[in-house]
Amino acid sequence: MSFRLSTVEETHAFGTRLAGILRPGDLLLLTGPLGAGKTALVQGIGAGLKVVGSITSPTFVIARVHRADVGRGGVVPLVHADAYRLGDAPDPRAEIDDLDLDASAEDAVTVVEWGAGMVEQLNDEYLGVRIDRLEDDTRVIELRPCGGDWAERIKEL
Repeated sequence: MSFRLSTVEETHAFGTRLAGILRPGDLLLLTGPLGAGKTALVQGIGAGLKVVGSITSPTFVIARVHRADVGRGGVVPLVHADAYRLGDAPDPRAEIDDLDLDASAEDAVTVVEWGAGMVEQLNDEYLGVRIDRLEDDTRVIELRPCGGDWAERIKEL
């Protein structure tokens, strides 16, 4: 299933809608070139989940945990990780294991940018999200359900 979004604001809004079908234990794997809109999408997811604080790219810290803002109705924390720098590691899967992302995976929504081929072992079922940015700045988001009930859930979007 794919979506065409004209602006960064639409990408953010799509992330907010996507948050509406997410639940604790979900894993999303984001792929796409630099500047495609991965972090903008996660910002929308964070807004939809009503997490505390602003969402920025975790490229240099690798992972951030955003608590749910219960005062605003948030109930699910967001773990936002970026495996971009881990791609050069001799054993990127070991680096991912060292982050202990699976420690909070059951209670949170985990979104990993650049994680394809490295984090699928965190969950038997996940949603692959490919984002491409065209020359006219349109973003094309392709959702690839992997196991579980993802295929049914994304129909709600």
